[in-house]
Amino acid sequence: MFEIIDARGLSCPEPVMVTKNALQNLKEDKATVLVSSSVAKDNVMRMVQKMGWDVDVEVDGDEYKLMLTKK
Repeated sequence: MFEIIDARGLSCPEPVMVTKNALQNLKEDKATVLVSSSVAKDNVMRMVQKMGWDVDVEVDGDEYKLMLTKK
């Protein structure tokens, strides 16, 4: 099973902070982050890649699904 981190509707820097806190407590090596703006997507992607996660992105209308896998 993997963690779903729902940061939709939050303004930056909240999606980054919510994602970082969730990943620090995560015991799994996979997670999905949901965000609702391209700015949040870019900021979360940058942060998780620095933390050592690979990121795949799916676009669904105005929302983004970031599928994370620990390197």
